Amino acid sequence: MPDLTFRRYNAAGARQIRATVEAIYRNSYTDAIASDDPFDTVEAFMGRFDSYTSAGGLDLMIAYSRDDPVGQTWGWPLSQATRVWQGVSPALPEEFIAETGHRTFQLSEIMVCQAYTGQHLAHAMHDELLSARTEERARLLVKPQNVAAYRAYRRWGWRKVAQRRPEWPNAPLYDVLILPLPIA
Repeated sequence: MPDLTFRRYNAAGARQIRATVEAIYRNSYTDAIASDDPFDTVEAFMGRFDSYTSAGGLDLMIAYSRDDPVGQTWGWPLSQATRVWQGVSPALPEEFIAETGHRTFQLSEIMVCQAYTGQHLAHAMHDELLSARTEERARLLVKPQNVAAYRAYRRWGWRKVAQRRPEWPNAPLYDVLILPLPIA
């Protein structure tokens, strides 16, 4: 993409650009929002975003084409006290799920505004965000029925290790994928 730039934000910076985050969500997840699924409402999504920015460690990156925000991705390192491995199926060995605060980066979101899909922007954002991470692996959740995203993640080296339904209200069942870091 011509004139593509990336800007990174920590949790405090992310809170300051909350309106931009919401606008990108609205321009990326139009079908999900229109579905009336309570999990995908703008209010539910922004509530989760507010929760993510209340904890330390958030790494948010927004892609801009010229000065227009066209996509975003974010995540954070999993703490020792994380509960994200509880309830996975199948159950995973303790040595696999043990977290140190520096072992696993939780990739939470990758989204591209509708007008910019099909231009490899998601992959560029993915690689840009993860290339700066120092953790040994990354973890993400993907809906099994999201075929396009699932195919992309597999091409980018992710592999399924389990399934889990997050504790958020109305959350769907997700596949849990892992990617070794650093990425090539």
